[in-house]
Amino acid sequence: MSGFVFNEKPIAIESGEGPYLYADDGTEYLDFGASYAVAALGHSHPAVTSAIQEQAAKLTYVQASYPVEVRTELYEKLATLAPGDISNVWLCNSGTEANEAAMKFARSATGRQKIVATKRAFHGRTLGSLALTWKQKYKKPYEPVAGGVEFVSYGDEEELAEAVDDETAAVFLEPIQGEGGINPATAEYLQTARDLTEDAGAALVFDEIQTGIGRTGSLWACENAGVVPDILTSAKGIANGLPLGATLCADWIADGAASHGSTFSGGPVVCAAANATLDTIVEEDLPGHAAAVGDYLTTELEAAVEEHDLPVREVRGDGLMVGVEVKRGANRTLKHLALSEQLLALPAGRTVVRFLPPLVIDEEHADRAVDAMTNVLS
Repeated sequence: MSGFVFNEKPIAIESGEGPYLYADDGTEYLDFGASYAVAALGHSHPAVTSAIQEQAAKLTYVQASYPVEVRTELYEKLATLAPGDISNVWLCNSGTEANEAAMKFARSATGRQKIVATKRAFHGRTLGSLALTWKQKYKKPYEPVAGGVEFVSYGDEEELAEAVDDETAAVFLEPIQGEGGINPATAEYLQTARDLTEDAGAALVFDEIQTGIGRTGSLWACENAGVVPDILTSAKGIANGLPLGATLCADWIADGAASHGSTFSGGPVVCAAANATLDTIVEEDLPGHAAAVGDYLTTELEAAVEEHDLPVREVRGDGLMVGVEVKRGANRTLKHLALSEQLLALPAGRTVVRFLPPLVIDEEHADRAVDAMTNVLS
């Protein structure tokens, strides 16, 4: 019996290794979705598997009020790896929880209620994060959601300037919109958001749940623009498949925030997986690898579109976060990619095929993805 809130795909997955998934009938699939960027190191990475096994044999769980070495190590690691001077870390279980915490921290630290978010944004599915999410299909069945949110057009500096005022607690932005269609912000837009929030005494929040952990060529996408937020949220690939989210804050946010907590904040096994994941990403320079292979993938996709006159409007993104806007509809394309080409990818709205492969793929894997898209769209 399937879970009633999920529409199950007609492929039963039994195992995975590296960038590949294997169905129960033995079929091999190249995973270019990585379960929405969760499998950053690919499947069953030996360093992560070993860390999980060792920690589970020692201590599976104890609440976060008791210091545990592996959790303290993750706090310190995230504080060191965070952009700028964001050195305060709160751990949770998912991206939507990280964004809920960011909302609470910003409102309590500023004493204000108004939050500015963007059209086409996606920040999560709990009632607070739904308030920041643009599409009605996600939130209308559950209304009323949290209030006090004003939406502006993504990338429009003038609209943003009109919205941010002395009643604003925070501005929430994805450096690249994921669910909204793989829409990258310009460095100028992110810098404008930084200037406006500083002038207004509001918090700038970057949702890096999908863009972070090396995916866009830097450890954090905001580093590509040279802009440091007051709050940064992370999840997805941070523990390579185990449920973990993090809210990273500047001192003024942490000092002004009210009480917050979670029973499962920073479980030792999950922290061990995260430490191994982050160590591997840094030691193997996977952000740099993602930049190089991502550039190759994008270039080859664009060349295939031109050479074969494929029905594609645009190829866009950064690093290994790539969107292909097709003219025939994304879901139809994805179905044929999976069933005919054994390539798994994701939608980003109705018209964009989204590639979020593990950061460990190479040019040969990129070539296979380009060939698959060419075969399906020709």
